[in-house]
Amino acid sequence: MMRRLYALMLAMLVGVACTWAADDIKQANDAYGNEHYNKALELYLKVEKTQGTSSDLCYNIANTYYRLKDTPHAILYYERALILDPGNSDARFNLGFCREKAAISEESGDTYFTSRLAAVVSALSSNTWACLGVVSFLLFILALATYIVAENVTLRKVGFFGDIVLLVLSVVANVCAFYVHGKAVNRNSAIVTGEEPVTVSTAPRVPKDKSEVAFEIKEGYKVEITDSVVSQGTKWLDIETSDLKRGWINAKEIERI
Repeated sequence: MMRRLYALMLAMLVGVACTWAADDIKQANDAYGNEHYNKALELYLKVEKTQGTSSDLCYNIANTYYRLKDTPHAILYYERALILDPGNSDARFNLGFCREKAAISEESGDTYFTSRLAAVVSALSSNTWACLGVVSFLLFILALATYIVAENVTLRKVGFFGDIVLLVLSVVANVCAFYVHGKAVNRNSAIVTGEEPVTVSTAPRVPKDKSEVAFEIKEGYKVEITDSVVSQGTKWLDIETSDLKRGWINAKEIERI
């Protein structure tokens, strides 16, 4: 009896929490529609903090930041939306638009082929790739059975060549699933959100002079975090840019995707 009572109370609490979240999102959407962007952002961030995040929520937050002319945080949340749902085409389009407006280059040193291949692979979630891998493997088993059992020469040929194609598809799909999953789990990418000019040092400390300034980086740029250290109470991150520049930056100047 008590277990049922606890279960009922838990269900009621979950229901109330979901209602509150839906109400906050509705208010945020209404505020955004009425161009009250600061209020909309406050409500969206409240939902993110209390109820968790989603690709659609990150997309809405990104749009609001863009309306508030905070391009770095808009880019950050478009990136987060794509981490949660690589197939979010609206977030991908707006991310490209934001970077173009801010004159932020996405050059990575990759060839056109490899960059396009990475974009195609990242267009699907790891779960989708995994499902494709499982389906391809099951069809591979079916084709193998056809090749072994069938007496008709044509069917045996279909089974044999189908086996080869399906096995390759299964392997490729699983490799893609691991790649996309790794990108989602190992969040070492970050966006520079500090006010310009953001200085990158040659050592984990504030540069004493120009000789200790590695380079300056524009807000909104994407970097990879390779190491971290705490020096004199301040956390410093070793970062690498898309054009392979390295240096140390104050952790307060960037936010992880």
